[in-house]
Amino acid sequence: MKTKTKGIIFFALVAGIMLASGITIAIPGKEIDDADIAESVEDVEGDTIVSLDIGSGYSDDEKLQHCSTNENAKSNDFVREYKIPTECVQPLAITTDPNGTVWFAQTNTGNIAKFDPATETFTEYMNAQWIDAETRYEQKLRSMMWGMDYSPDGAIWYTDEASDSIWRFSIPDETYNRIDFPITEDISSLPQKLLIDGSNVIVNDFTGGKLTIFGYSQLGELSYAAIPSPIDGFTSDFAIDLQDNIWYTNWNPDGTGILIKFDHKEWESQLTISSQADSLLLQDFVQFFQFPSGMTTPNGVAIGPNQIIWIVDTTSSYFFSFDPVTEEFTKYVTSVPTIDSYGNASGFIKSPISRPYWIEHTDDSLVMNEQTANRIGVFNPSTETLVEYTVPSRNPNWSDCTEITVIDDVEYETVIDNCGVAQVFDFAIDGKKIWFTEWVENNIGVIDTSIPLPFSIDIDTKEITLKKGETAVVTLQVTKKARNQAEWSEYMKPLNVNYSSTSTFSDIVIKPEWNNYTLSDPVTTIPVEITASEHALSGTHKVLLGGYADDIAISQFITVTIE
Repeated sequence: MKTKTKGIIFFALVAGIMLASGITIAIPGKEIDDADIAESVEDVEGDTIVSLDIGSGYSDDEKLQHCSTNENAKSNDFVREYKIPTECVQPLAITTDPNGTVWFAQTNTGNIAKFDPATETFTEYMNAQWIDAETRYEQKLRSMMWGMDYSPDGAIWYTDEASDSIWRFSIPDETYNRIDFPITEDISSLPQKLLIDGSNVIVNDFTGGKLTIFGYSQLGELSYAAIPSPIDGFTSDFAIDLQDNIWYTNWNPDGTGILIKFDHKEWESQLTISSQADSLLLQDFVQFFQFPSGMTTPNGVAIGPNQIIWIVDTTSSYFFSFDPVTEEFTKYVTSVPTIDSYGNASGFIKSPISRPYWIEHTDDSLVMNEQTANRIGVFNPSTETLVEYTVPSRNPNWSDCTEITVIDDVEYETVIDNCGVAQVFDFAIDGKKIWFTEWVENNIGVIDTSIPLPFSIDIDTKEITLKKGETAVVTLQVTKKARNQAEWSEYMKPLNVNYSSTSTFSDIVIKPEWNNYTLSDPVTTIPVEITASEHALSGTHKVLLGGYADDIAISQFITVTIE
């Protein structure tokens, strides 16, 4: 398989709303064999490298799409961005070390970079092996580097899909080691997410149909264990529960797939006895759970409070919980994206989706990146409260932001103001802070969740039951919060009622008494009608109600049962 083709496979499945709006997605890369890249990216530490002056490898027009349309980083009340000094590095995977230093991968340079929050300075570490490969081929190399983690021996590990590689960057030595990722014969591999678990490195092979596990003390040819996925298709993200079970998804683009529970502890025990992984039958160590309705592209997986499994669906606005005890799924939904994220200049998009990409746990909450809503959501399962932070920077070239007007046979092009997405593809949690990368805006950013929220949401009931054709009225109460009285007394931003539902079609109709208001009073009360249509299907749904301003949305869920 060719490098460029591999890079597009993943994006074609889970890229943004641009697919629906007719905007072409291009993931530039070199049309060379993976084996050729692997051969060229050899350990050349200590050699003198003469690099080509190929810059970003993009034309001027391509730079607008991939290299940022905003000269400066932006900020709002809750989010601060930092512009990376080197142009167009296209940051992706990100993590933090025990000292709070931020590390991220540059997909357009092959380098690792760090950011010191105390001094607000960047340091970029040249990858001589990458430069050598570019010099040999006299072309720009790129790779989508999706996974990254810190190991206790003082190293940063990350994946490289273009060359089927795992990289280790030694922080004390400032050196790179490239390790060949195990490839299954006749099956293309795509090492994706990466996790350090004890002394092991665990990687999902997105297109290679396996999980790979190896010790991080290895630097040469790997001694590894490959756990094959039960069905043909894609093997996505994974998470480990307190019993050392590995939970991951295995799915196909047609929406079929399974959630898998792999008994890693028992498998390791039996492997010690038999010493041969090939002699162990996968079915002896796994349980399968069929996907519920609405789950089609489940990429992100996390273990939340009470060991509940959480999964995000990248081709919708849905995220799901799975209770291992009851073996039941519950479907949730994010806020509807605001028009400034997807644009809709053409009027083509009728039902915009947020595309939650990955999900991770922190304390009592879960964090997810909503790619095409240009937001990061923080969900508290105990209160069923969803706080969604807006990322300030936007790139209009990845959304339907351009309006074409024809006057006297002459086309005039207008770009909708403050429209687009920054392609926030990865994030890392460090205490109360969420660090993230902006792949097409050349920024990293941070959300400080310790900053008090400007308002709170309360709904007078958490559960209602409706007959078909019946309407119930619930009360949405928005309370202005005082962080600093002088500051928040001036908080008069226009707010909108925020609502969405997990029901399909128009089974549930939500109608607030009004949609727009300001926090001029300490408490604002809004009646909301919730109606089950005459032709609604029986079932239980989650309805999201709340309010949103330009920089934040705060909402809660109620449970609606249709008899």
